[in-house]
Amino acid sequence: MVAQVESITLSNDYPKEESPWKLVFRRFRKHKLAMISLGVMVILFLITLFARQITPFEVDEITVGNYFLKPGSVQEATGRVHLLGTDHLGRDLFSRLIYAGRISLTVALLSVLISSVIGVTIGAISGYYGGWVDNLLMRIVEFFLTIPSLPILLIISAMLLKNQDAIPIPKYFLELAGKLMLLEVREARQAVLIVLVLAGLGWLTSAQLMRGMVLSLRNQTFVEAAKAMGAGGGWIIFRHMIPNAMAPIIVDASLNMANYVVAEAALSFLGFGIQEPIPTWGNMLSATQAYMLNMPWLPLIPGLPIFLCSLAFNYIGDGLRDALDPRLKL
Repeated sequence: MVAQVESITLSNDYPKEESPWKLVFRRFRKHKLAMISLGVMVILFLITLFARQITPFEVDEITVGNYFLKPGSVQEATGRVHLLGTDHLGRDLFSRLIYAGRISLTVALLSVLISSVIGVTIGAISGYYGGWVDNLLMRIVEFFLTIPSLPILLIISAMLLKNQDAIPIPKYFLELAGKLMLLEVREARQAVLIVLVLAGLGWLTSAQLMRGMVLSLRNQTFVEAAKAMGAGGGWIIFRHMIPNAMAPIIVDASLNMANYVVAEAALSFLGFGIQEPIPTWGNMLSATQAYMLNMPWLPLIPGLPIFLCSLAFNYIGDGLRDALDPRLKL
């Protein structure tokens, strides 16, 4: 009886087994810069989510005569404060910055989701079936990777923005994108086209990563067991392969968020992205070019969020990579 009690007591001393996601989060928390970056991005997303409630002015509200007001200036007629001043048209920079953040971050998020879905699907099919399917798909991927991405982005963006009806986009998708970005349907078309351009060239690395993971998994015991039970290729790919190969894809997606924020800003800055009067961080930065010598603080207003987002997403990606890598003991 004493031995039985001792065995029960000893068994209670063993630590409880953690779920995989709890283990990942515990490892992620030890990356201090990643946690700080995650907090910064949560705050930015919340600010843009409540853009209508936070902004004191309408995004296109023009105050005649109040051009280039300094930060903290008070509007005499209404008593409202221009926290970051006004631009060359008398529009409140704080309000435009928040609306621009909602559009830029939504474009980056949609681009990541679409490109990841495409890349994961193509990479999983390529790695699982192998043979001529693998050769064909990977040669296509390698061909597109040899082409410089920025010139292609500029060319395709210019063509699509000039002929916006070249790609038929369902109205319900435009309405959904418009609600997410607080845009009218006709304005949302520009943003959706930029999303398609970015995602159309951004799925290549995801495809390569997924293919490599699937190649290492397709001869595992659980795959052979699924085949023995009569499971088809599609079921094995989407039910077993992809869920077990998502760790590098999650890291790649977080790093791509930084790339897409910068890419969208670069396209808009060069005049090939979302056009005025729709605010984005890129075209806000572009509008300061002619005035930055006399008012050097103007480029910092849209430039700082671009820098913060790029830095934060890179640190989050580093933290996820460390947390999801089973070879590291943190």
